[in-house]
Amino acid sequence: MVSKCANPGCSAVFRYLHAGKVFRVEVESPKFDNAEFGRDVEMKKPARRIEFFWLCQECASKMTLVFSKDNGVGTKPIARAKAVAL
Repeated sequence: MVSKCANPGCSAVFRYLHAGKVFRVEVESPKFDNAEFGRDVEMKKPARRIEFFWLCQECASKMTLVFSKDNGVGTKPIARAKAVAL
């Protein structure tokens, strides 16, 4: 459940879908013993789950979310295209 802005430096509370930007991220579940949870022990792929993250309107205008297997989900400034004068 999304409760606050995904930016650790922001304390904005999630209230409305239209206020900010919601991100859907598919991540691998921790590696548990498949037999322990009644799953197919022959399953070759790790289980995946969907997580949702939210950036408030102010943070979404300046940054986006990135995912890495090592660090999980984090924020990254948006690279703005510079205007080229001809």
